[in-house]
Order: sequence, then structure tokens, then C-alpha cells
Amino acid sequence: MAIATVNPATGEMLKSFEPLSGERIEAKIQLAADMFPRFRRLTFAARAAMMNKAAEILERDKEDLGRLMTTEMGKTFRSAVDEAVKCAWACRYYAENAERYLADEEVETGAKRSYVKYQPMGVVLAVMPWNFPFWQVFRFIAPGLMAGNVGLLKHASNVPQCALRIEAILREAGFPEGAFQTLLIGAKQVDAILADPRVAAATLTGSEGAGVEVGVSAAKRVKKVVLELGGSDPFIVMPSADIDAAAEWAVKARVINNGQSCIAAKRFIVAKEIADRFETKFVEGMKALKVGDPMDPSVQVGPLASEYAVKGLDEAVRQTVDAGATVLTGGAPFNCSGYFYEPTVLTNIPKNSPGYREELFGPVACVFRAKDIGEAIRIANDSRFGLGASVWTNDAAERERFADEIETGMVFVNKMVASDPRMPFGGVKWSGHGRELGGAHGIREFTNIKTIWVE
Repeated sequence: MAIATVNPATGEMLKSFEPLSGERIEAKIQLAADMFPRFRRLTFAARAAMMNKAAEILERDKEDLGRLMTTEMGKTFRSAVDEAVKCAWACRYYAENAERYLADEEVETGAKRSYVKYQPMGVVLAVMPWNFPFWQVFRFIAPGLMAGNVGLLKHASNVPQCALRIEAILREAGFPEGAFQTLLIGAKQVDAILADPRVAAATLTGSEGAGVEVGVSAAKRVKKVVLELGGSDPFIVMPSADIDAAAEWAVKARVINNGQSCIAAKRFIVAKEIADRFETKFVEGMKALKVGDPMDPSVQVGPLASEYAVKGLDEAVRQTVDAGATVLTGGAPFNCSGYFYEPTVLTNIPKNSPGYREELFGPVACVFRAKDIGEAIRIANDSRFGLGASVWTNDAAERERFADEIETGMVFVNKMVASDPRMPFGGVKWSGHGRELGGAHGIREFTNIKTIWVE
């Protein structure tokens, strides 16, 4: 894939970049390796001052950064501005709390003193996706740099200007050269970088295929890796819920980021006794969405990120319909120059179809009916994914059962799934392993958890 900015709203190529040569990659890895022993010795206060400055820059330039994100991957301008502000929040959160999370931890044993130290690992490679081009990176940067690691970023090839801008923000904030660098490279060059002994670990957010490749590459070198992969999140509605509110939030949960989010709700599992009412409200809401120019503040759904994404989504929808599913609304791409797809609702989803088994990355919802809570949980768990789940109920016993039995890394009750620096983010099964954010959970992923015993 070319490293280029292509406006998804128009299909126009705006700027292209030459991938780094082998010599330039080598120089950047060496710069990172040389910086690490110096950077790790900086005090938490020194690193926090730079991280807080990065937060100030993100907020200062939020509209400019929002325009850049919208131009490169098509998210609505309003949501792009919000993304920049959320990155600032993560920076401040870890600037304030990193020292506490990584403080020596005393353990009472028979020793004169025994404790645990949390020390940085070194150069960490981050392989990041295009759908949240700033947030995905900053949720690694904020804890990673505050822990004393240094970073190399291989960003998605369709958001090169976002990648370069992130590096520029950190340099302006005072981080020394080599503490964080963007590598404009293709996916095929990742394995050689992971093989380099100067690179200690890797984190990836992306597709299952990319996760397997990076996971295998890291495993061959016995290197730590955190993987946040796909999701086919269930959105379960029970009779005790506020049905109108659940339907309204269901629309938002499906089309967040134009439907291109791992934690967007994708499978809507509804108790049979209230299914007709929910379905009617949900379809009305999806039909009412305004689709168009993502820079227009009244637009709720912008384009998909690429022509390839539209073709893949449409193929999955057609295969699901051909297998027996019913289209309640939408079901096709828009006939225009940009990469737009109709907000779509499918029901009667056959088990042998992509709508049942795959992650549909776009504004397409699949509705299922369950006779009781047991069947709702069974349908929710009948997936190779296990990232998040949103459940809607006002019954305390149901809440406890959903929290206990749904096989995901996150369960949100009467709220759509979201990421928050204070709570661990990540999944199980084919949705990956390891955790980001979550206070101490995320920042400790790329540390050496060292036992110290003094007799």
C-alpha cells in the first residue's frame, strides 16, 4: 500500500510519501537505542512536565488536528476535535499518576526487605491503525514515555501526516530527539524491526491478521507484545431496560467513527418480548442519520476510510443477505465519488454468514432475538472475539450475571463501550491480550517487574 493521504470524502490523493530507506530505519533505531539509557534516568517530574506540555499543544491545536484527521481518514470533524482533547486527557492523567503507579512496592516476607521495582524495558515498537489516528497512539505514548521507555511508531499507511504531526507535537513539548520517532514504512518492514535486538517489545492495535504476524514475529524473538485486535461487540437489551433510550444509544454505538471502531456495537441481541419495539426505534434512528461531508457539523456519518473498506463491507453484507438475512434498511454503497456506505440494519442472520461470524467494519448492524437471558449470553459468547459488551437492563440480578458470564475484556451496563485512561482496555480470545490504559495495568505492561530481596 502506498504511504499517502487520500481524502475519503472525495477519493482525491492529496499527498504521498516515500518509505524510509533501510539506512534511515537503521539510523532511527540507533537513535532510539542511544536515547533510552538517558531518557529513563529523567525524573518523573521532568517527563511529566513534557507530557503536560504535549497536552497543552493538543488542546491548543485541536481544530487544526481535527481537520487533519478528517482529511486523512474521514471521521467527522466534531469527533476528530474530541479525539485530540481526549489525547490531552490521557497525557495529563499519566503525567499526574505515573510515579505513583511505578513506585517501589513493598512486600512483607521473611527478608530484611523485599520489594518490587517497575523499570522500563527500552525501545518499544508501536504498530497502529488509522481509525483513531491520534488516540490509538497517545494511549501508548502517555504511559509508555512516562514509564521511561522510548517509542518507534509504524502508523497506518493512509494517515502519514497524522503520524508525522504526533512526533512534531512531542518534540515541541520538549521530549528529546529519539524519545519518540515516526517510521514511514510499509507493513513488510515490521518483522525486520522486531528482529532487531535493540527493540525490546511491541504493541499493536489492528486486524487479526496483523496481530498474528506481529505476535508470531515477537514470539520468535521472545519479546513482549500487547495486542488489541478486532471486536464484534454485543449490545444486549432486556425487557427491564428503558427501550427508547437503549435504541437511541444503539444507533450511536453502531455508527461511532462512521462504524469503524473495534468497540462499536455490532451485534444487537434483544429479548423477544420487546424486540419489535426496539427494532422499530432502532431502524428509524439509523434511517434518520445524516450522511455526508465529515467537515459539515450537522453530518453524523462520514465516509469509510478507503475504497477497499467499502468493497469489503459490501461483499460481507451481500454474502449475509444471500445466506438468508433480511435487510431492514440500507444495504449498499452510495453512488458517489467518496467512500460512503448506507447505514444498514440486517436481521434473521444465518450462522454461516459474515454477519454472524465476522467483524463488519462500517455502519452495518446485525439484530438477533433471544428468548431469555441465557440465550442472550449464549449468542453474545458465540464469537471468536471478546473485546467489549454493552448490556441494557435495570435488573440487579441480570447485571451480575452479564458481568460474570459474558466472555469479554469489558462489560458496560446501560452505557456504550468506551475507552477511559482510568480503566483497563483490552480483550480476550481473538480480540487480543494484554491491557492498555487502566492506571497501573497499562503502564506496567512494558516494564520489567523486578523482584528485590535483601537478606
